[in-house]
Amino acid sequence: MTEKQENILACWNEIRYRNDAKAFERLFHLTQRRFIRFCTQYGASREEAEEIVSDVFVQCWVNRAALNHINKPEVYLLTLIKNKAINHWKKSAQMRVVNIDDVQGELSSVYRPDLDLEKKELRMKLDVAIDGLPLQTKLAFKLVKEEGLKSAEVAEILNISVRTVHTHVYNAMNRLCKEMHQYRKVSNFQELIIKLASATILFLQFNFR
Repeated sequence: MTEKQENILACWNEIRYRNDAKAFERLFHLTQRRFIRFCTQYGASREEAEEIVSDVFVQCWVNRAALNHINKPEVYLLTLIKNKAINHWKKSAQMRVVNIDDVQGELSSVYRPDLDLEKKELRMKLDVAIDGLPLQTKLAFKLVKEEGLKSAEVAEILNISVRTVHTHVYNAMNRLCKEMHQYRKVSNFQELIIKLASATILFLQFNFR
């Protein structure tokens, strides 16, 4: 468990056992950004995602007395956000694929952009390739690779089997390697492909056991 996950769990325990409003505020600030980003993948605009995430947190605070049995707050909250976002999408009957061009430093295990223009351009190409993945594959990939969730947690959030999560992530990395091959003449291409391949091997080693 990372330090951030420990902090989230500590806040959650303060909320459900001590009704601590300050812990609730800390939890919101710890998770807000990534939860909003996750919500946009279901077609919500950033403004809509902010409202959905806020609504979920308000719902949790109002119903905090019933949260004693929830031991995985991130999984629980992401599932609520997913369901609320899907309901919102169904009502609006319009799904938009949102680019994550405002996100910095994500996919650090795959590629790390810096001030170099060429690297930025290659990162943009990678973002486009990721956005072109099938929705369920993209969500599984982002939750595992960007959010650092375990396969079992992702399976719970997306309501699919762990094996299906493995398949989605493997297919995503395989497809990204193939799609990025057209940029093989770019000087940073080799570094990118090596990291993608390494990420695939590590994922298989630690998640297929």
